[in-house]
Amino acid sequence: MVDSDIVLAAHRLTKTFAIPFTSRKVDAVSRVSFTVARGDIFGFLGPNGAGKTTTIKMLTGLIAITSGTATILGEKAPSPEALGKVGFLPENPSIYPYLTPREFITLCGRLSGMAGQPLKHAVVHAADRMGITEVMNRPARALSKGMLQRTGLAAALVHTPELLILDEPMGGLDPVGRKQVRDLIFEQARAGRTVFFSSHILSDVEMLCTNVCILHKGKVVADGTMRSLLGEGARRSEITLDGASDELCTKLQALAAKVDRIGTAVVLEVQGDDAVRAVLECALANKARVESVTPKRETLEDVFVRLAI
Repeated sequence: MVDSDIVLAAHRLTKTFAIPFTSRKVDAVSRVSFTVARGDIFGFLGPNGAGKTTTIKMLTGLIAITSGTATILGEKAPSPEALGKVGFLPENPSIYPYLTPREFITLCGRLSGMAGQPLKHAVVHAADRMGITEVMNRPARALSKGMLQRTGLAAALVHTPELLILDEPMGGLDPVGRKQVRDLIFEQARAGRTVFFSSHILSDVEMLCTNVCILHKGKVVADGTMRSLLGEGARRSEITLDGASDELCTKLQALAAKVDRIGTAVVLEVQGDDAVRAVLECALANKARVESVTPKRETLEDVFVRLAI
């Protein structure tokens, strides 16, 4: 029985490449598994060479799967039945240099089964949504990288897909273009569609995503909701003291994760509410002044650096 709430599922996906001129092989992706639910904004992260684009290429049929399985909307992937419901933006959109954006987007719409007036209206709407109306009749070779990126996004949107797979959708875009893409992703989610995208812009991922999967050296090192990944229950605080003696600093090292003296001030990093209370009681008992207690939380960049380096 197919779970209608699961839009994309990968099970132990593996891609093995042979190293030229040797008998050796290397796993670019090794037993990667994850699920994407309907309406999710799913971030697919990892450092360069982690296997993100290789995984996306397996899902979209650009390279063969060595082992493992994938499904899209209940259909085996890659297959024409599955990919007909997908809007795809590759990492580097490849557009024939002599085609105009209008011709390219129309071609993509036709390949998705659209025709006639509905196609014409959809092309105009997608172009307007991505802000490329003014360049619709220029050949692709005359467009900037940002405009080519927007054209690729318009082509991915033209047939109103149920699932968007976007590989680095904000690459090459200026701040206005990045905001347009963020707004577009939120818009798709509000409409009940699903977005799966990779990005190195972690602030955007943290702002947008409901769920995240992090790859490192071809393997999954973290997978879950953004809230659980950032450790909602684990409170971290920074406490600044003034007038703390060296003897007090020595005592505090047993209570704090980190103790730094900066001029006359002492800055402590403390994990958990109980540790905050213990540090404050110790500091006040030893006649130090409490300058500030600042709650902190782990950012997605902190998690990424900890897990993927």
